[in-house]
Amino acid sequence: MSLSVAYNTARSSLQASQSQMAVVSRNTAGASDPNYSRKIGALTTEAGGARVTVLRASDRALLSKMLETTSDAATQKALLEGLKKLSETIGDPELDQSPAARIGVLNGALQQYANAPDNVDLAQAFVKSAYDMAGSLNDATAAIQSLRKEADRGIADSVARINDLLTKFEKVNQQVMSGAALGADVSDAMDTRDSLIAQLSEEIGVTVVPRAGNDVALYTDSGVPLVDRLARPVTFTQTSAFAPGMAGADVFIDGIRVTGPGAAMPLNSGNLVGLVSLRDDITVTYQQQLDELARGLIRAFAESDQTPAAKPDMPGLFTFPAAAGVPGTPAPAGLAARIAVNSAVDPLKGGKYENIRDGGINGADYTYNPAGNANAAFSERLSALTEEMSTRRPIDPGLGFGDAASLLGLASSSGAWLEATRQSTTQSVEYKATLLGLASEALSNATDVNMDDETALMLQLEKSYSASAKLLSVINQMLQTLLGAVN
Repeated sequence: MSLSVAYNTARSSLQASQSQMAVVSRNTAGASDPNYSRKIGALTTEAGGARVTVLRASDRALLSKMLETTSDAATQKALLEGLKKLSETIGDPELDQSPAARIGVLNGALQQYANAPDNVDLAQAFVKSAYDMAGSLNDATAAIQSLRKEADRGIADSVARINDLLTKFEKVNQQVMSGAALGADVSDAMDTRDSLIAQLSEEIGVTVVPRAGNDVALYTDSGVPLVDRLARPVTFTQTSAFAPGMAGADVFIDGIRVTGPGAAMPLNSGNLVGLVSLRDDITVTYQQQLDELARGLIRAFAESDQTPAAKPDMPGLFTFPAAAGVPGTPAPAGLAARIAVNSAVDPLKGGKYENIRDGGINGADYTYNPAGNANAAFSERLSALTEEMSTRRPIDPGLGFGDAASLLGLASSSGAWLEATRQSTTQSVEYKATLLGLASEALSNATDVNMDDETALMLQLEKSYSASAKLLSVINQMLQTLLGAVN
């Protein structure tokens, strides 16, 4: 081997060691960055000597699994946060805050009143419990609609974040493609790109499709394109206020509906999906249950015509604005928000307690005690109302509680459904969080920096660097000897 060839070899080795040591230093500096993937200085030989190419540790299968579990966990987390707020409408089952507890108090007050129908204090206590019952349904409906509005606002925020991430991803993806075409080191840009994908998976289920030239296309988990060289716009119109029975707006991706009953390719996971489900499914179902409970109360305390004419039944103790009769099943949307105590039984509003005992709220034909105040001990009507509260009557089978239930049974089933849904979602969140932790750990083991390995590699490279430097020194001495001999 000539001295010139040896010199070029030693110099190339020295430069390669320097480049590899620089890569190790980058890894050491990025070890604490969760978005950093370990860089690998791959040594290749060329005609001009050794060359170091910077590669990036990655595992596409593990990344896909982590993205999937991230989206699933985000879906359940969004649902759980909403369910916890809905549970506040029930409160502690041992207290008098839940609809079931309110019905129990109402029934107890009615029984006491029936035992002493001429006792004004008991009548007053019963009317108060009726106000509490109606108020709890009014407040629960308000809480549901407030939560729907909050979820709708969350959907708008999620869409804004998705658009922002897609725009950033488009720019970084183009940077990776152009840099790779020029032979530049684009590993850091690829880290940024994967970080954006991970953030995007929190909001929406994402499928990553690698393509030639280091290009990456993004699709939803249902197959709708998100980024195909260019980012696709995600659109949504926020609703200013919600009322029972009012539907929220759908989300569109590049004009394709991806949420709602009309979606041909609906989204399957992500924070956005959880918020949509909370706004359009869980809260709507719970509202329907409360509306049916309100309908049952109106039905139980309704007045019937006591004459042979048999006119339609009319609301009694419980009524609602513009009532023209007792509502049928399924209950009108928002009935729980409109149910109220009839002013005809409240002396403070011009009514009288005796209308509960004797009937006649809807006129003389609906009077159950023709003797009126002359028979103050009349309790048949109150006893009948007590039986009505425990009677199983038809309910909307679409609620999933069967086709008949008593007032207490319906209220208890509704509370049990909400609590069971919350518990199930809690367990799902814990399970998904465990899966996400395992997936993240597996990906971390494959791509993150191990300081022990980097330290060992640095020591090895330092030895190689020293050997190359020593070889250059020997070649230098040999060249000086040769030049001295020539002179």
